[in-house]
Amino acid sequence: MSHEIIIKSLEDLDQAAGEFLQQIGENRLVAFYAPMGAGKTTFITALCNRLGVEDAVCSPTFTIVNEYLSATGDSVYHFDFYRITKPSEALEIGLEDYLYSGSLCLMEWPENVEDLLPDETLKVQISVLPDQSRCITWE
Repeated sequence: MSHEIIIKSLEDLDQAAGEFLQQIGENRLVAFYAPMGAGKTTFITALCNRLGVEDAVCSPTFTIVNEYLSATGDSVYHFDFYRITKPSEALEIGLEDYLYSGSLCLMEWPENVEDLLPDETLKVQISVLPDQSRCITWE
């Protein structure tokens, strides 16, 4: 089943994040595919806000992974694989431990670690529409 959420403006982010979290259900591995500047980090920040994360959410471009705690005390892992150039680099940070932890893993630039992602990874596409709104799709 194909899913789609349109985000027309920043004011729609919170509602879109809530709808997304409700629709993905128990999926714990979420990979966001989008070009630079499409809003991956912005949307992940909105998701974390909906989950009650109190820490500042920022893209872990240099650290590769940030860990946040949700309002329920569950770990939420936020990955940015932009600087990963070979799979061994991701393995060195313990990627498999994170992926199989049962915690929510939100991943930017997953194409750089594609071969390491489990089959059950939810692949989400963020597209920039001509009017600059965002379209989030997944199956």
